[in-house]
Amino acid sequence: MLNIAIMGFGTVGSGIAEVISNNYALVKSRLGDDINIKRILDLRDFPDSPYANRVTHNFDDIISDESIAVVAETMGGVGAAYKYTKALLEAGKHVVTSNKELVATHGIELLRIAESRGVKYLFEGSVGGGIPLIRPMNESLAHDDIIEITGILNGTTNFILTEMAAGYDFDAALREAQRLGYAEADPSADIDGYDACRKICILAAVAFGVLIPPAKVSCRGIRGLTLDHLAAAAEKNRAVKLIARARRLPDGKIEAEVAPYEVVMTNPLYSVEGVFNGVLLHGSMTGDVMFYGRGAGSLPTASAVVADIIECAAGSGCGKKHLTWEDGSGLYLLPEEGTVPGLGERIKF
Repeated sequence: MLNIAIMGFGTVGSGIAEVISNNYALVKSRLGDDINIKRILDLRDFPDSPYANRVTHNFDDIISDESIAVVAETMGGVGAAYKYTKALLEAGKHVVTSNKELVATHGIELLRIAESRGVKYLFEGSVGGGIPLIRPMNESLAHDDIIEITGILNGTTNFILTEMAAGYDFDAALREAQRLGYAEADPSADIDGYDACRKICILAAVAFGVLIPPAKVSCRGIRGLTLDHLAAAAEKNRAVKLIARARRLPDGKIEAEVAPYEVVMTNPLYSVEGVFNGVLLHGSMTGDVMFYGRGAGSLPTASAVVADIIECAAGSGCGKKHLTWEDGSGLYLLPEEGTVPGLGERIKF
């Protein structure tokens, strides 16, 4: 029996419970054992939930329980989530997460602690929602030298831009995204590019082995884009997308940015619409590889977290036994202005 705990029972945390419950037989077959959600940590109570009797408000109930082997952290932020994750890894428990802010901010330290304790810190759900991305990069493409990553990494902004392409102005498109639950009441992390910035830093770290602090990266979101910008792009048969890019130069320096681009029709990201994400990897051996799918949402992201739970328990994983990163603060370069061949032109506003 594999006993697990979930920290944070919001959109993703409750999704993990739903994935395990609805696909129990399949999860068990992949795991080779029964799985039990023993504890759920949250500030709230959930009296109507089938897991109501497993809710605790005390972190000690999880860290002191030796039968709990894997903990899923879906709290978000870098406060309690960082404190608890660090303590769990030091206690010899595997931790899996969808918290991209925590991974992008403290990933170097947490991965080193995990390695020193012989446990895993996995974060497939932190980028791309349910799109298998980090594991294929670290395993299936382990033989290749990934040189460049280009992607649409935020479904909220891509939805807003798709709505604007249909004639809605920015404010109306944002309100619709909020009505549908794609955007938060405070949408700053999405529309100002911070969410995409954290994600490209994580992908670059997986590809290049060094973590560039998100605060160093040139980051410009879609706030301030108008219908005139989209119309100007359409006249050139281009589509406006919020693009996150990272590229390793021959001297080891790394260019990275988040910015709106006029994307040319020949680029596969041109046709990525709505809440979908798309990521292009360019390797020295395989050339261009594309990943596409829903980049957010309760069940897609929860599915990625459950896959990490299975990997922790099964001890699976090709490629690197332990993923570790170095500090890349001194390697960052601001990308040059102008047109990016094969992608398009950065929008100035």
